[in-house]
Amino acid sequence: MSRLLLLSNGHGEDLSGALLGQALQCEGHAVDALPLVGKGQPYRDAGIALIGGTQEFSTGGLGYTSLRGRLTELLQGQVVYLLRRLLRLLRIARRYDQVVVIGDVIPVMAAWLSRRPVATYLVAYSSHYEGRLRLPWPCAECLRSPRFQAVFSRDQLSADDLSSQLRKPVTFLGNPFMDPILRDDRRLPQARRRLGLLPGSRRPELEQNLVLLLGVVEQLPAALLSSGELQLDLALVSSLSDAALSELVVPIGWSLKRADQGQTILLRQDTHRVQIHRGGFGAVLHSSDLLLCMAGTAAEQAVGLARPVLQLVGRGPQFTAGFAEAQRRLLGPTVFCVDGEAGAPATLESTAGLALELLERSQRDQQLKRRCQEEALNRLGKAGGGSRMAASISQLLPLSE
Repeated sequence: MSRLLLLSNGHGEDLSGALLGQALQCEGHAVDALPLVGKGQPYRDAGIALIGGTQEFSTGGLGYTSLRGRLTELLQGQVVYLLRRLLRLLRIARRYDQVVVIGDVIPVMAAWLSRRPVATYLVAYSSHYEGRLRLPWPCAECLRSPRFQAVFSRDQLSADDLSSQLRKPVTFLGNPFMDPILRDDRRLPQARRRLGLLPGSRRPELEQNLVLLLGVVEQLPAALLSSGELQLDLALVSSLSDAALSELVVPIGWSLKRADQGQTILLRQDTHRVQIHRGGFGAVLHSSDLLLCMAGTAAEQAVGLARPVLQLVGRGPQFTAGFAEAQRRLLGPTVFCVDGEAGAPATLESTAGLALELLERSQRDQQLKRRCQEEALNRLGKAGGGSRMAASISQLLPLSE
């Protein structure tokens, strides 16, 4: 049995790291995790031990945020926190047979400094952004080091590109964060058309996003909703309680209602009704014809399920116009977005109109259906990516005595 340390730097990276960690545990290894930013909750949920105390920041960690988000990171002390985490890594690195990186240049550089053997899953980078991946310094130099024994990419285009750039094999085996969604067999009751709403998971941005999504819903034809022709379902994290949700929506003309002996929770405004699902994220993804999305990993998972995605740009700090545009380059032509200022009435109205068009196309446009299937395989891969990656890492490790 080998001892492995997972090194990640963000909520999405922590999720992938936790799933990969579970697959490595199934291979018989002892696994710990050192999230460089955030609380590392996915590791806790997976039963993987965390090294040291963790702290969460409002921007979700160092990364692709607005200027305001980067200033917030500095004011909240994220840089100092990161440096403390790196020093801890250097103190404990010798306890481990291998460091497994999930993320980008920050954990890559940290792993190089640890002087331990490294396997790297570059989940944060893709050649789909610009056709040729420009790794930030000193990421490429670190990855070329003999200590980096394996490099895994998030898609085949990146694997081919990086294999040429690094002059060493880079492999695409799938994406661990797709595995639980692809395996999820839960479904919602059948509907003629279903629009899934994904506001994201980070607070307080979640609340801002939800208000904007409801602004789009208000623009949908009342007759379409009252007739049952269109079902609206909201995937919501448990951290936003009913009380907090009610306090958020009442000032904008919505109310929170319970139906079916309290089992079903609805957001209501006149004839507009949105059913809330906590803990039913996979069911909403699988059952929706279209996902109206203001999230990162959730949009990737929707594309991986061959569903069209409609973005609604928010005010940040994460889901900004820049982030959304980069996401479209990453995920391809089955991700749509209207032009316009974030939150402006015209933008909300145009988004509602495009949602109706895409809902119609999702059922009748065979070319769009085929394109969704192709992009799902090319951009995200097949199920079992975590297990394949864990098996490949195991082959690098010394045999147990």
